Amino acid sequence: MSKAPHLDDKKLLVGKINGFFGLQGWVKLLSYTDPRKNILSYQPWYFLSDGVYEKIEVTNGREQSKTIVAHIKDVDNREQSQVFIGKDIYIDKEQLPKLNPGEHYWYEMIGFEVINQHNEKLGVVDYFVETGSNNVLVTKGKKEYWIPYIEPFLISTNAETKQIIVDWDEDF
Repeated sequence: MSKAPHLDDKKLLVGKINGFFGLQGWVKLLSYTDPRKNILSYQPWYFLSDGVYEKIEVTNGREQSKTIVAHIKDVDNREQSQVFIGKDIYIDKEQLPKLNPGEHYWYEMIGFEVINQHNEKLGVVDYFVETGSNNVLVTKGKKEYWIPYIEPFLISTNAETKQIIVDWDEDF
């Protein structure tokens, strides 16, 4: 997942409109959801316009080869869809499925303090990266650390104290 701006406690960045698809107003999407096509299951979408969230209603969407495409209501040609190119797509966080106790969405852990098993502060969670084999937690502090977000490196996550304990040497 790329770095996501957190402008509103009730909205979550889930993707970006990054191009045209065809001549009838369809657009290509860069989805930050997992799996990618899940972006189509959240409605409505919002984008920022002069600091204000505006609603986007999607009438249709699908996977198309290696991308996701969507049709925005009342947008029927390339000229009309031009205004949306480059816009970030947000949803209401309440649309996300509820997780089991002890599970967390990545966005919830941004800003958590990361401490190693020797009680040394490594920094705070800046973002996560999907590498294919495992996810990686990236911290910012005196130094940037890329810590595999899997056992045995991940010891515990505590949402109440906003801390993640890892088995990671400060000198790595």
